[in-house]
Amino acid sequence: MNNNYKRRPATRFGRGRGGNGYSRYGRGNYASESTSVYGYIERASQKSYQATEAVSQAQMPIQELDLPASLLANIRRRGYTGFTPIQAKGIPAIREGRDIIGIANTGTGKTAAFLIPLIEQILNDRGHRSLIITPTRELALQIREELALLSHGMDILSALCIGQSSMHRQISQLDRDPQVVIGTPGRLKDLISRRRLKLDRFRMVVLDEADRMLDMGFINDVRQIISCLSPSRQSLFFSATISMPINRLIQAFVKNAVTVSVKTQETVSHIRQETVKVEHGDTKLEKLGALLSQAEFTKVLVFGRTKRGVEKLYRELSQRGFKVASIHGNKTQPKRYEAIRLFKENRVRVLVATDVAARGLDIDSVSHVINYDAPQTYEDYIHRIGRTGRANNEGTALTFV
Repeated sequence: MNNNYKRRPATRFGRGRGGNGYSRYGRGNYASESTSVYGYIERASQKSYQATEAVSQAQMPIQELDLPASLLANIRRRGYTGFTPIQAKGIPAIREGRDIIGIANTGTGKTAAFLIPLIEQILNDRGHRSLIITPTRELALQIREELALLSHGMDILSALCIGQSSMHRQISQLDRDPQVVIGTPGRLKDLISRRRLKLDRFRMVVLDEADRMLDMGFINDVRQIISCLSPSRQSLFFSATISMPINRLIQAFVKNAVTVSVKTQETVSHIRQETVKVEHGDTKLEKLGALLSQAEFTKVLVFGRTKRGVEKLYRELSQRGFKVASIHGNKTQPKRYEAIRLFKENRVRVLVATDVAARGLDIDSVSHVINYDAPQTYEDYIHRIGRTGRANNEGTALTFV
């Protein structure tokens, strides 16, 4: 891996030397720059005007927020040396009881931004109840794991309510009257209809990946669930991407919300974006295999469009000798969890996935994200490539064209 390649900053693809459009992976096609892929890359590299004010990207020392000693100890145990901008601005607003619309780049600590004040409220009032709604089971699992780490030794109970997992176990967890319930919309609705989940005592609701939660696939479920909550609740909406239409939908769920936006551009500067040109005579699979054989592709997340296509690609890569796992909607929850665990622990080097892996998953040291199939929307593109370059590490995002 040459040093020039390693250190190149994130940039839109193309208009290189002489305007020939060469990338490291093949010649670009400027006749196609108006197509979605090139538009996504160019837009993601430009400045974002969502931020309501200029925001310093410097971290705040963790002692400045005067948190309870036990919580502060767990934060330090997690390796925090300071609070990121979304945490430094979001935590005080949540502590004040404000409704929040939190917008920040992927990998900048949005989960801790709502979990830390949530835990503090429970420490101050053991009767406090919070509901966290996520679009995917993987994200719900990850949030619960983070909650367990940040609340270690505090006797805070949580329930995980997700599909393709034991209903009996989840009902048993709810019977213990947990302070925090984390779940996906379908299973939460099911438990509400069975009268096993009663939300009238819950005074805080968090929608993580709010843009996905409020699209047409989830909006009615979210409305139904939130209608069961206390009218005096505190509502927190977090995402890396919130469009104007989604923002208008959010206004129906919040009261005098403060927007905490710390985005200065769509993707963090250390994610380098490139395209991979599949020339005549080549196949995508051959091109992908050649890339994965290179030494710098140490931990790679490959996105496909369909469940069937992802499973086929997984089998083909396995036959070529790559250590690979797959995750998609047809996999059982235990198999999905196992695939992520193997990838996190570096037992496999490649994870092939549909967009179920694009939202919120925090996996260390992903060197490359490869869009084997182009994403359908710009928001999907942003969330996919956000799986690399996390916590200020360098990353590379490649899209096949």
